Amino acid sequence: MTDVSATRLSNRIALITGGARGQGAAHGLRLGSEGAIVYLADVLDEDGETTAAELRAKGLDATYLHLDVSSADDWQAVRDRIQNDHGRLDILVNNAGIVKVTTIEEETLEAWNRTIGINLTGAFLGLHTMIPLLRVGSNSAVVNTSSIFGPSGAVGYAAYGSSKSGMLGLTRTAALELADDGIRVNALVPGGVATPINANEKSGGVIPETPLGRRADVSELAAAVAFLVSDDASFITGTELVVDGGFRTR
Repeated sequence: MTDVSATRLSNRIALITGGARGQGAAHGLRLGSEGAIVYLADVLDEDGETTAAELRAKGLDATYLHLDVSSADDWQAVRDRIQNDHGRLDILVNNAGIVKVTTIEEETLEAWNRTIGINLTGAFLGLHTMIPLLRVGSNSAVVNTSSIFGPSGAVGYAAYGSSKSGMLGLTRTAALELADDGIRVNALVPGGVATPINANEKSGGVIPETPLGRRADVSELAAAVAFLVSDDASFITGTELVVDGGFRTR
């Protein structure tokens, strides 16, 4: 990982959903490396505890909390924990999400509702629940994770694309509503992202339509999130940071 400042986010309290692995874990590593006190929240308890322990082994301040983002009760429990620990929240990264590839004709209402409930309603609940803590935070910032399939659409991604498109609308509205409180709200719009399964894949997926010819590494997305929540982005709110290797320019 590129050397980063250990002070840019010093003592900022950060909550990252979907933080047990993948993008969320990378966000935790990056924000923690810049000085943030990190809470990783997820339903993958074993993975989450392992990730938090790995961050602590690197000298970072990281805690794992169980959170089903579609549960208002779970969100309240997480808010109570952070309230008791610190009395404020400075950074919220709504990263949790799922994807299921199915045509509209073959999609079930149950699967549709589950995708919307986790990807979009989960972010709404995060904002709804955490706004009081963000109001007393320091230069508070929220990042909502969307996707290029939100504005672009893709065959088989009706529920996922709709949830990620909705995330953009939620981001803009929240930015307007929270501006007077000094809370900035922006969206991260990733393209294809490398995972252990597809990191070395040379064809397929979005790669043929990505001008840079590869997927993003999770650290590249984490760098974008760290920028958006830092004071370097102090005049940026209600917008989208597209990190897609040129996908949308094709």
